[in-house]
Amino acid sequence: MLPSAAYTDTDVLAWEREHLFAGEWVCIGREPGPVQHAQRAVALGVGSALIVRAGADLRAFANVCRHRGHELLSVGEHAQRAHIRCPYHGWTYGLDGSLERATGGAVRDAADCALGALPVAEWLGWLFVSERGVAPPLHDRLRSLTDVLAPYDPARLTTVARRDYVVDANWKVLHENYQECLHCPRIHPELCRVSPPDSGDNLAPGDGWVGGWMDLRDGVETMSMSGTRVGPPHPGLDEHTRRRVAYFAVLPNLLISAHPDYVLTHRLEPIAPGATRIECEWLAEPDAEIDEAVELWDTINEQDWDACESVQRGLASGAHRPGPIVEREDAVHHFVGLIAHAYLGREQPGS
Repeated sequence: MLPSAAYTDTDVLAWEREHLFAGEWVCIGREPGPVQHAQRAVALGVGSALIVRAGADLRAFANVCRHRGHELLSVGEHAQRAHIRCPYHGWTYGLDGSLERATGGAVRDAADCALGALPVAEWLGWLFVSERGVAPPLHDRLRSLTDVLAPYDPARLTTVARRDYVVDANWKVLHENYQECLHCPRIHPELCRVSPPDSGDNLAPGDGWVGGWMDLRDGVETMSMSGTRVGPPHPGLDEHTRRRVAYFAVLPNLLISAHPDYVLTHRLEPIAPGATRIECEWLAEPDAEIDEAVELWDTINEQDWDACESVQRGLASGAHRPGPIVEREDAVHHFVGLIAHAYLGREQPGS
């Protein structure tokens, strides 16, 4: 495992924000659809982005006014208007980021005062932004995972439920917990009733992702409190994949759990070395009766959050020494290897 400082030190988190978040593609949520003149501000690794939808065009800008640096929208704030307007002094920009009006006097070179554009990409219905603009093409990075998740067709699904959590644990602790079910018999009785905790396997990891699948028990249709489906099966799945639940982490901040009839995501945002904000969304057909799936996963999540917070307290206690990773934690091993090699300036283990 990594040393305790990787989970508790403010300087380590600052480095990760700059290199593992700002320097990579960060998931900022779902594609909003063709809402005219929609604007929203989202947190990135170091700063924040303003996401703008203008008809069929989707753009991302650094969420910073070119006048005095005020945020154009607060993180989490939404707006719907035909211009981008700074709330501080009223400087106004077009939806393409060009300066249209500067209050208080003429600007010598308006063309040099356009908003800073950021690369934005859509992948299977999720939006990603590259804050530093140095990450390799997203679709190249995720091509092998696209082939695995394409039969679920998540882009066509609707967000039918959402939960927001703040967990007192480092973002990597949450990743590591997600990548193994060795803990499931001890803290997840509800999960074990619908999915054998020792089932499934992990796929050979790709560039920037890791994960695999688990099976459903005989007679169980999906992961819900009763084990019955909450909606129709995804039409792209065959009989074999309808008996599985896929679990994938797209680094650095998106966890995807693909079920036969819905898709669950956890989007992570580190807010301190020992605290992470999590946006959890259930994606399904609009008429899905999702309550039993939400109840099950809300229960599982709370059990996981308790365990992760206990791990964080242990890591911060001063008594922790890095322990071994066992055979059934191979996905944890790969994730930890990716992080360790990033610390060393390498792209992935073996490079």
